[in-house]
Amino acid sequence: MLQGKRIVLGISGGIAAYKGVELLRLLVKAGAEVHVIMTRNAQEFVTPLTFQTLSGNPVHTDLFNLYQEQEIGHISLADRADLLVIAPATANLVGKIAGGIADDLLTTTIMATKAPVLFAPAMNVNMWENPIYQRNQQTLTDLGYHFLAPVRGELACGWEGEGKLPDPQRILDECRRCLTPQRLAGRKVVVTAGPTREEIDPVRYLSNHSSGKMGYAIAAAAWRHGADVTLVSGPCALAAPAGVRLVAVDSAVAMRKAVLDETGSADIVVKAAAVADYRPKQRASQKMKKGNDGPTPPVELVRNPDILAELGEGKRDYLLVGFAAETNDLEENARAKLQAKNCDLLVANDVSAEGCGFEVDTNQVTVFSKDGRNEKWPCLGKDEVAERLIDLFAGQLGAAG
Repeated sequence: MLQGKRIVLGISGGIAAYKGVELLRLLVKAGAEVHVIMTRNAQEFVTPLTFQTLSGNPVHTDLFNLYQEQEIGHISLADRADLLVIAPATANLVGKIAGGIADDLLTTTIMATKAPVLFAPAMNVNMWENPIYQRNQQTLTDLGYHFLAPVRGELACGWEGEGKLPDPQRILDECRRCLTPQRLAGRKVVVTAGPTREEIDPVRYLSNHSSGKMGYAIAAAAWRHGADVTLVSGPCALAAPAGVRLVAVDSAVAMRKAVLDETGSADIVVKAAAVADYRPKQRASQKMKKGNDGPTPPVELVRNPDILAELGEGKRDYLLVGFAAETNDLEENARAKLQAKNCDLLVANDVSAEGCGFEVDTNQVTVFSKDGRNEKWPCLGKDEVAERLIDLFAGQLGAAG
């Protein structure tokens, strides 16, 4: 998403300017060509040499530098940019743009560009809450500028509250979203991910090897494409994707309730979780002791609710997408599941194949449609699989519309 993109990174004069260094490193690592503009006050916190070394490009500081103006210039920077991101964005800078003031290289470039502009404000909490600042931000938001709200925390001035620049990784995620076509804007997407845990006693449970990586990648991709995303997740070691509402559950019964609560207004439901088929009929209130002799204590199992089948049986007009982790007869089993669960699409993979099982970053899937077609994709990173699935979902919704 950022490979080969030209990004102008604006650094304005706040103590959080040092975080711009890490953001620059992440942008370059993601394959972007980055040109940095620093205001005069920003140079009081971090030197241009730091940004120049990491970007591999000259740092632009002066509106009237003839060499810079001839080689790149504020108009050239504005024209060539795929995205402008201002991090940190001070109250002063936001106020100037809202008032149409362009009196230095950074403000002039912002005013001259037709590329998306993302502001990441950082300031004292009282400045953030000031109605004049809030009015200025709202003015720019109404005009189509993008804002990433600051986070709550301990500020450099000693105050506690909102005003802290978000983590650079979070800003990077927002940059990706700004450069992603909003094909799912206005859509609600519900994704399930990860395993479930079916408790035997207070210390033991039945589960599986699912890491949740595929479901989390789909949720993140749907958010980047503009959707309102809810992720219902079993126990995972993954952080919630940016912009996604996480509903954490443990058991299949809990996942069923959460999913049914969320699907009332959903446009797309993606059941990527590996839900346990069975659970203990009774959970022991205390740890079951193995003892020295005698038979192993029996654990009687009962079937868990089939969430996908229930969604298919009572399906409204949402797009229902199922997943099938197979070890043999993939096509036969996948087509049978597609029909039995009344899915619109079913994504199947052979988890016994190299690079396609649980807890890895790649996957090789075949997507089956209820109209009889299927697409077999090569082994891809799970992020790329997710992007391809979003293309299919958007196409399906377009066709339905």
